[in-house]
Amino acid sequence: MSENVHTIIASTAIIPRGAAKIAPFCVIGENVTLGENVTLGVGCVIEEGATIGAGSTLGHHVTISAGASLGEECQLSAHASIGSGAKIGNRTRIGEHTSVYSQAELGEDGFIGSSSSIGRFPKAAATSTVKAQADLPPLKMGNGFTIGCSVVLYAGTSYGEKVFLGDGALVRERCAIGQNVVIGSGAAVENDTRIGAFTKIQTGSYITAYMEIEERVFIAPMVTTTNDNYMGRTEKRFKSIKGATIGRGARVGGASILLPGVKVAPETFVAAGALVTKDTTEKRVVKGFPAKDLRAVPEEELLP
Repeated sequence: MSENVHTIIASTAIIPRGAAKIAPFCVIGENVTLGENVTLGVGCVIEEGATIGAGSTLGHHVTISAGASLGEECQLSAHASIGSGAKIGNRTRIGEHTSVYSQAELGEDGFIGSSSSIGRFPKAAATSTVKAQADLPPLKMGNGFTIGCSVVLYAGTSYGEKVFLGDGALVRERCAIGQNVVIGSGAAVENDTRIGAFTKIQTGSYITAYMEIEERVFIAPMVTTTNDNYMGRTEKRFKSIKGATIGRGARVGGASILLPGVKVAPETFVAAGALVTKDTTEKRVVKGFPAKDLRAVPEEELLP
């Protein structure tokens, strides 16, 4: 263990001589490895066995927990924290006060804004129908992701490449999110839901638990989906809880409501403000409260 007036560095830490910039008040633990040209801001804590790739820069008071690994040329802003065993891909940027939880795996060339929680483990209310799962796998995020500020992403969910999550978005556990999916600001995706590639969910929409959304679906702002016809009453509800199924290329207009278990057929067009109470027919426009079949979707609007 070596110390100067302001910094503590364990004797087993591997630090390239003269090639790392370490500010005062840093603590570097046993068996830490720093790559070439790493910069540590004031008060950083690098715990036992952590690895920081070449060219990475850590702002003031960043914590890298035991066994975590940071790729090359990453940038972590002040007060960011990386949990034990987490893996951060090359050239990923993480904003101030963001926490990446234990064992989470983030791909390369990503961006996370400030004050986000990535890979956190759920804690259910005592009366919740969804019980916490102690053995959830870690969150896994593909390359090229963009995550806004104040986003909360739970453990147990996987994300394809180039996903986008807007400010304040929430995604719960045991979901599968395909590549190039957009989840807009303030949108919520509940547990056990699957979202296909290139789907867009816009600002403020609520995607309930146990939904199936296929690829290239468009969900406009403030759409509401539901999964419990008994609204929390009777034991029968546990056997019938099911969110909607939305087929490939369907479009759901702003402020629409989908009732539990309905099947929105591929290429359905749900007009804004509609209440969908029953299954729709493929390539048809539905409109109204409750929604009724209106006409065919124009051929030029259909996906190839």
